[in-house]
Order: sequence, then structure tokens, then C-alpha cells
Amino acid sequence: MRTLTKASMVVPAAAAMLLASATGASAEDRYSMKLLDTMGNNSGSSSTAEVTVDGDKMTIKIQGSGFTPNSPHAQHFHGSFDANKDFTCPTAADDADGDGQVNTEEGLPRYGDVMISLTTKGDTSAKSGLAVDRMPVADADGNLSYERTIALPAGAGAKLKNLHVVQHGLDANGNDKYDMEALGESSFAKSLGVDGIPEEATNPATCGTVSGAAVGAAPTGGVDTGGGTTDGVESKGALGAGAFAILAAGAIVATRRRPATER
Repeated sequence: MRTLTKASMVVPAAAAMLLASATGASAEDRYSMKLLDTMGNNSGSSSTAEVTVDGDKMTIKIQGSGFTPNSPHAQHFHGSFDANKDFTCPTAADDADGDGQVNTEEGLPRYGDVMISLTTKGDTSAKSGLAVDRMPVADADGNLSYERTIALPAGAGAKLKNLHVVQHGLDANGNDKYDMEALGESSFAKSLGVDGIPEEATNPATCGTVSGAAVGAAPTGGVDTGGGTTDGVESKGALGAGAFAILAAGAIVATRRRPATER
């Protein structure tokens, strides 16, 4: 009887393993990130991120502090799914004009274009780099919390380790808002023909490279995100969708800050 009991436990377990193999199921991959001000932009911001990939879905959790209060902070996976392309987090050495800030134009060549938009709802492809109304907003104390399970572009799960997360928007002079007083007007916004956007609203605040030992085999396959592909937006030029996303964020904040008499 004892032998039969053991067999009755082992056989279903073995059957489950065979079924998982037959259906292509795979174990979860888990990665961790420390998102820091690698640029030396004096953002005062930092975050931790945990990423779990399970088949064609990714769950990402981000907890951060030191962000501009009550303000949107666009965030994306940047880089390329092509491991042969060398993108990484920018450093102070990328401050080409020596003004003490790595701005959007200086950072983009280093961290690359948007591959996945970390929106709070709806589409997460590179096309949603513009969707600042769906990006997380820091609370009154500057804390930022984000958690979402999203569909990945086809084949992207095993390639996340080639990417990194960039969060945007900083408060350089500590007055709890985006304004012109600390860094002046955004040269990036002006290059796109939009005046009156504070550089604080467009500069990168944190960056972190995907790292951490994966648990189980890397998943394959995935689902289409509705027009998004693993090509990202690199074919659209050096600025890409991420650049326009940050510009839109600055425009929204500028509108919010404008006195009612000016509207």
C-alpha cells in the first residue's frame, strides 16, 4: 500500500512535467534593477525595479523617491533588442556642453530609443512614448510607485537583458516643480519648435541596466502589442518616440503651472 501511494504521487507529477514540455511552458525569468542618477544630473531621484517574465507577459514593479512632486515622469525601456548594438546608461562624460546636466539630446545617443513604454494603462509599444497622460505621477512627497503586467512584443522576453530603464523629469533647484529658474528653457524642446518648456521637465533623472540572474529557461515567443515590434523606433531617427514623450510631459506640466489668467 505504501508503494502504491508513492506511485500515485509521482505519476501525476511526471505527467504534469510532460504536459508543460509539450505545451512549451517555461519557468519565470526574474531580473532586478537599481535606477540611479548615473548622469550626475543632481536629480535626487532613485528607484528599484523588479521584472518577472512569464511566457509572453512581463510584470514590472518600480518603487522610487526624490521625484518632482505631483508631476508626470515618463519612463521607458530604452536601447535595442539587437545585442550587437551598444546602448547603456549615460554618465557625466556625456555632458558635451559642460553645463553640469546631461540633457535629452546628449543622453539619447547613449541610451537609445524607446523599446517599451511603461504606461499605467493601454498600449505599451514605442508608439505610446507620447502618452504622458498614461505615465506615472509622483505623489506630494516625490514618491513614485508603478506596477503593471504587460504583453511583450514577439520574442522580446529573452532579450530584455539587452535593455535598460530611463525615468525622466527632475527638480534641480528643489522647489517642487518644473520651472525655468534652475536650468532655463529646454534646448531640446526649442529644437522641435516648442518654446517655454523647462529643461527640468525633459532631462533624464534615473537609469538602470537590466541585471540579475534569471530563474529557469528564458521564455520564447510572445504576443503582438498592436503594431509594436522588436524594432522599436530606431528607424524614425535619433530622437525617436521617447524624445517626443518627454517634450509632451513638459508641455502638460507647463500648462498646469500657468496662471489661470494666461489660459
